[in-house]
Amino acid sequence: MTPLTKSTLTILGLETSCDETAASVVRRDADGRVEVLSSIVGTQFEQHAPFGGVVPEIAARAHVEAIDAVAAEAMRAAGLDFGALDGVAATAGPGLVGGVMVGLAFGKAVALARDLPLVAVNHLEGHAVSARLGASIDYPFLLLLVSGGHCQLLEVAGVGACTRLGTTIDDAAGEAFDKIAKSLGLPYPGGPALEKLAATGDPSRFDLPRALLGRKDCDFSFSGLKTAAARLAEKITDARERADLAAAVQFAIARQLSERTDRAMKLYAAGHPGQALRFVVAGGVAANGAVRAALQKNCADNGFSFDAPPLAYCTDNAAMIALAGAERLAVGISDDLDAVARPRWPLDEAAALSNPSNSFGRKGAKA
Repeated sequence: MTPLTKSTLTILGLETSCDETAASVVRRDADGRVEVLSSIVGTQFEQHAPFGGVVPEIAARAHVEAIDAVAAEAMRAAGLDFGALDGVAATAGPGLVGGVMVGLAFGKAVALARDLPLVAVNHLEGHAVSARLGASIDYPFLLLLVSGGHCQLLEVAGVGACTRLGTTIDDAAGEAFDKIAKSLGLPYPGGPALEKLAATGDPSRFDLPRALLGRKDCDFSFSGLKTAAARLAEKITDARERADLAAAVQFAIARQLSERTDRAMKLYAAGHPGQALRFVVAGGVAANGAVRAALQKNCADNGFSFDAPPLAYCTDNAAMIALAGAERLAVGISDDLDAVARPRWPLDEAAALSNPSNSFGRKGAKA
């Protein structure tokens, strides 16, 4: 691996793993300082709202229709033309593979036409570096990646060097938020709507199940909570009960995230004696206020610093993909134009293969 000789890298990032068509131009200097020159996110809320969730075929077609205009707007907003780029970074997985293929193919086309290096970025690695878009955060750090499709605790030692400490054995926290919101009749996207409703509720009114109490590891489970909440939602008769159930669900999810994070912090601290202890939370659920408050208390109790991405970069965006690409290019990592789109792509692939948290599907380890 030969690092690029340029001290400052300007990268176009592309993100199409789910229901956002996003493009961003990010500049990273030799000292690791980051400037987001543009960040454009095209949402598909209106297309998916009638179905209460993301429909993969609709998402893929919408990406095809939007990617060219979104990328052009990102370049225009950055005040640059394609000749000013040093590389292209595109999400290559994990995600809805039809959408992933759109952004990756567009990135390959730009790289080929402009003779630029391509970086096929793991979407989860984008989230892992997203807090570095708003602050200077040195490696290593403990990461809680918590989103609609993922829930993991990872030790991040450096660029592309992640070790899994815990993961969900079934559903992700963000999925639980969204599915329970749907059962409560809340609009899509459900997570923010549930948080808003929970602000007026009493979390102590409903006693929801707690998962994996007999285990002392750092794994998560949200399927039981999701089922119990859905059954309670069927019996609710008034607005007060709906708000109370929303508050109870938010409390239960924040509590489980906090409990497992506390265990991971103790394990991490034991393995890094005398070192600065840094904690980062990233992913869409990192925008939830109750979750942030619980995790900030974990940090205070265990002597960790707390960092999270700016709210604009918690949910899926291309700035984090561009930064992940820039960090890889800076140490000489790039990909060939035959890089493939991957529906599954664990950050700690060795752990996923040797000790999968759930079944190994035809397309690879799920987590």
